[in-house]
Amino acid sequence: MKLDILAIGAHPDDVELGCGATIAKEIAQGKKIGIIDLTRGELGTRGTARTRAEEAEEAKNILGVTVRMNMEFEDGFFVNDKQHQIELIKMIRKYKPDIVLCNAIDDRHIDHGKGSKLVSDACFLSGLIKINTKIQDDDEWQEPWRPKQVYHYMQWNNLEPDFVVDVTGFMNKKIEAVLAYKTQFFDANSKEPVTPISSLNFKDSVTYRARDLGRLVGVEYAEGFNVERYIAVDSLFNLQ
Repeated sequence: MKLDILAIGAHPDDVELGCGATIAKEIAQGKKIGIIDLTRGELGTRGTARTRAEEAEEAKNILGVTVRMNMEFEDGFFVNDKQHQIELIKMIRKYKPDIVLCNAIDDRHIDHGKGSKLVSDACFLSGLIKINTKIQDDDEWQEPWRPKQVYHYMQWNNLEPDFVVDVTGFMNKKIEAVLAYKTQFFDANSKEPVTPISSLNFKDSVTYRARDLGRLVGVEYAEGFNVERYIAVDSLFNLQ
């Protein structure tokens, strides 16, 4: 299955929070998009791996992504080594995305930075012809594939974006997908422990960050991304 974009997050809800509106916009324009969650989020203070999986499926349906899967790496303890890289390479070669979206380069949660580097390294290695992979033992050998671009979405930390995407008209869809994670975010009636992301302030920040980024470029809402190499344009008139 060929995907236009593959969005990858260390935990279920990373993708929705980081680039949910961009995904919704690209799907509305006919792009085929998939999501890969590296872990089940089993170390999360609130909820369980089971409830997180149910919430991730609901968010998938809200956004309308083509496919969503979980690598079941160990939450909090996965590392950027050959074993984990090979498993990701298999998925990159399976879905052949032109663009990969992944965790913030640097962030509060240690899994975000680790996931960012793991995905970036796997995208590069996936293009090497001498790395041989199969999904299953009786499958054919996979062909090398390297995405054209790897972009890192913003998360907890206020990083300086290299570019922003105008997501005006798609924030409602993003918020709906984010709030599918009922165990994770603000609920005045919840009896579970309070966490940094369960506060009302954090819930509101999803919207006011997008509004502020939009303000800076003259639109209502925007999502920010960091790049690994320069972005080339074919005309000065393609810039807003």
